[in-house]
This record gives sequence, structure tokens and C-alpha cells, in this order.
Amino acid sequence: MTGFPSYEASIPSLTTEQMVEVDRLMIEEAEISLLQMMENAGRNLAHLARIRFLGGEPRGRAVTVLAGTGGNGGGALVCARRLHSWGAAVRVVVRSADESFASVPAHQLRVVRRMGIEVVGPDEVVAHPEPELIVDGVIGYSLRGAPRGPAASLIRWANAAGAPTLSLDVPSGIDTTTGVAHDPSIRAAATMTLALPKQGLRSPGVVPQVGELYLADISVPPELYASPSLGLAVPPIFSTSDIVRLPAPSA
Repeated sequence: MTGFPSYEASIPSLTTEQMVEVDRLMIEEAEISLLQMMENAGRNLAHLARIRFLGGEPRGRAVTVLAGTGGNGGGALVCARRLHSWGAAVRVVVRSADESFASVPAHQLRVVRRMGIEVVGPDEVVAHPEPELIVDGVIGYSLRGAPRGPAASLIRWANAAGAPTLSLDVPSGIDTTTGVAHDPSIRAAATMTLALPKQGLRSPGVVPQVGELYLADISVPPELYASPSLGLAVPPIFSTSDIVRLPAPSA
């Protein structure tokens, strides 16, 4: 039992370009800020981690959060903050130096540092004992080609670790439109995607890397999906829960 309801009804999937448009409409039309969306994503990710992987009790449990420099990393940092506040022993591994973070994720990183959560660089990830859970926020839907440099190193470290990995939005290294799994890409035990499923996550070929697929609410209004640039009819998916379990695609 995961503690989250299954959602079996048909719902649309988004390409990367459509997700970019959702973010634009959220900010420019609905006036729901990136910071608000990031908070919603990170809160839900922490809750999923607590229930699905930490037995409902995060106190004293070792969690390593891998954070990239964009929105995906920012959501993972919110998750780190939440789990820390719930008593978990959280360590954050950042992909790059602080100055390379985009403005809103940089804000989240400053908050994490002010809270006294341990933050280390990618070269230090192997210098610590393995955690009980890895949270993957290295690369989101902004992926362009195969991961390189520190991002690739963190992905390979996570895949070699004995702990399960929970990915935010998409396992790092997988194209959200085509479903192409680049080398390297995360092999997740579970993925919590946001707003609507990404088209690439429903490709049967990446099912083993996506793992269990969950969908989380980031407060996108249904009227926004129906806008002329998207033209999507989306039912009230989250009427009973902020997180739902989606069925695996057929092979």
C-alpha cells in the first residue's frame, strides 16, 4: 500500500513545449509564481518520500537530495527543507556552485543553508555513507541531450547506490517528449511528475527507469489548460488527494 489513490481515467500528456507553456500561463496569466509552484512540488515530493519510502516516519532517516540549478533542483531543495523539518538526516548535494543557480532555486538554496542543512558539492558525494533514500532533482524537462560533467557523475552515483531513488517530475536524463533515455539517466524506484504526465514518461521503453509513476498537484487551474494555446480538457484529478498513482503504460 502506498497510501495514495490510483487514477485510472484518461488524462492528457504534455510535451516539453506544452509544459513550458503551462509555466508561462501560470506566471503571466494566473499570476501564480514560480516560487509558489516550487513550494507545492517540493511539499508533495517530501510527503511522497515520507509515506512511500520512509514508512511514514522520517525522523533519523538518512536522505540525500541531489539538486540541479533550475526549477527541478529548486523543488528538490524544498523537499530537503521539509524532510529536515520532519526530523530526517538530510544532506544536499548541489550539481554546481551557488552562483550558477537560477534566481528562484538560488533563493531555495539560501534558505536551506540558513537552516543549517549540510550542503556539499558533487565531488563530495562519495565521501559519506550511503543514505536510505536518494531524491533526484538534477535535471528536469529542460534536458538538452545526454547529461555531462557533474550531472552525469551524480546520476551514475545514484544508480550505483543501494538506496532507492525518487525522481522529481522526470528521472534525470530522460527526454520528457520523446522518452529517450540518455546515457546516463536515473533508474528511479518512483517518479513524481507534476501537473500532468509528461509524454515521454508514458513510453513503454522507459518504464523500468520511471518506476512507480505518481502525479502531483501544483495548483494549475483547469481554465488554464483550456486556454487557446493548449486546448486541453482536464478533469479534477486531485479532488481527493494532492498525489495520485498513475498506471504503468502497456508494453
